Amino acid sequence: MAGTTQFIKNPRKASHEKGQGLAEYALILALIAIVAVVALIFLGGQLSTILSGVGTSV
Repeated sequence: MAGTTQFIKNPRKASHEKGQGLAEYALILALIAIVAVVALIFLGGQLSTILSGVGTSV
């Protein structure tokens, strides 16, 4: 409800904050993607060995 009253008082400010939140989510997703890629680069060989072992045992 507080967001609605703030939008009524100053619609331009509320719109700006909505865009800011979207940008923050995009930055968080980008950071998670970078961490995942770096983890795969460093752990890729070990992960491949583990998955090969699981595949042969099945």
